[in-house]
Amino acid sequence: MKHQPRILIVEDEPAIAELIAINLTHGGFLPVIAGDSVAAQRELDAVLPDAILLDWMLPGQSGLALARHLRKDARTKAIPILMLTARGDEPDKVAGLDAGADDYITKPFSTQELLARIRAVLRRRAPESVNDSVAVGELLLDAGTHRISYQGQELKLGPTEFKLLHYLMKHAERVHSRSTLLDKVWGDHVFIEERTVDVHVKRLREALGAAGVMVETVRGAGYRLTAQAPALSASRA
Repeated sequence: MKHQPRILIVEDEPAIAELIAINLTHGGFLPVIAGDSVAAQRELDAVLPDAILLDWMLPGQSGLALARHLRKDARTKAIPILMLTARGDEPDKVAGLDAGADDYITKPFSTQELLARIRAVLRRRAPESVNDSVAVGELLLDAGTHRISYQGQELKLGPTEFKLLHYLMKHAERVHSRSTLLDKVWGDHVFIEERTVDVHVKRLREALGAAGVMVETVRGAGYRLTAQAPALSASRA
């Protein structure tokens, strides 16, 4: 039997949750509904989903707070999160992405767009189909085992940050524009905005710790990964 990706729907409006669930079922997914963050945590404790559709406005703990919590938990930090919300202003989108969301869908949305976005984040969950290894200085990445280490210490990255780092390491010392990174890392996920690149670069640097200075900002041009990182972090502005 073909695997049906399990999608956790965290939505407090029963009618909306049921409508989404029906559309997901027809799209080949296995939906699970939770009405608030407490119910969502129960579902996560039982079985980890392949992706989470997370409403921003929830009773009790907000979707934004739940996203932050999931990103801090080693067990759930790699699960793709798509924020569902009526808050469509850019500051709200940035807040959602900064909280750890992989995508941000503004209500109302079409069924086909929702399904396309879910399929896109699931494709990105397995960042590299090739099992190659690459090293830049003391930063090592093994795509086959999905492991990254720096100076012998293993690092933990989310799926999008892993794919972004893999691409930058395979093309080290070159400057990549935001549009190039969108094309090469996110592929045909046409809904993503260039601002998203900045958010994920920020998250990548944080996950890399001391190696974060290797990801340089080239003003007016884009980003570059270099083994010749300066000791100071001024270039990370």
